[in-house]
Formats: sequence, C-alpha cells, structure tokens
Amino acid sequence: MPRQAMSSAEWRPQAGGYEEPPAKSGTWHTLGRHQMGSAVASAIDFCAMILCVEALRLSPVLGTAVGATLGAATNFGLGRMWIFRLQTGHPAPQALRYGLVSAASAGWNSLGEHVMHDRAHLQYVLARALVALAVSLLWNFPLQRRFVFRERSLP
Repeated sequence: MPRQAMSSAEWRPQAGGYEEPPAKSGTWHTLGRHQMGSAVASAIDFCAMILCVEALRLSPVLGTAVGATLGAATNFGLGRMWIFRLQTGHPAPQALRYGLVSAASAGWNSLGEHVMHDRAHLQYVLARALVALAVSLLWNFPLQRRFVFRERSLP
C-alpha cells in the first residue's frame, strides 16, 4: 500500500522501528497548491472578464463580477479534489460555505477593480491582476483553509 494511503492502524514494523505516519501537508505546501489552482481559475476568470469587456462591451466592473463567478466555480472543484483534498461527506455544505466566501471575494474583486481602474486609472487587466493576487492571499486562502474546507473533529 502506498505510504500516503496508510492509516495509523496500518503502520507496519520496519527494520529499526515502525514506519512513520504520513505527514500532513503543511501550510506552505497547501498555499502552493492553492496558488496553482488559483492560476487555473484565474485564467478562466480573466478570459471571461476580457470577453465581457471587449466583445460584449460590458463595464470592467461587471466583467470582473462575471469572470470571478466562473473562476470561483472552477476553484471550488479544484479546492475540494486537489488543493485541500477534503472530499468526504456531501459537497453541499462545503459549496454553501464556498459560495459565501466567493460572493464576498467577488465583491472585494469588484470593489478593487473600481478603486484601481475607475479611480486610480490603471489599465483594467493590470488592476484586476493586482487586486486578484491580494484577494487570493488575504481573503480566499485563509477562509477556504479555515472555514470552507476545514476538517471536522469527530465528537
């Protein structure tokens, strides 16, 4: 059995002692997966935003909201299956918590786009990239880790 799949009840004696339990992913490792997943979701987000602004002639703020929503759906699937690897139980409670965090995230991204593009007059894609990075590190990762995809303790 691969080491990652072994539970503590399945540890086997090895020459010189027992095989150590698999280490949980540390914060930095999880953050790395989160940023890679965010890059994939952001690619979808940005493509949708640019399409909305350039082809559909929506405002950058509205395009940001549309793109952020599509990116959030992508990021939820990646978060559950790969980033946080928490696939136990029904996904509905996680999806509800994710929806709350993502709605706020879309709001933060839209507000940031308004401040950086509409008020500070940065080019809209550059403004979006700066805001998206800040929201990812300061809002999405901490809340996804501690609220959306947290492991539940058994009673």
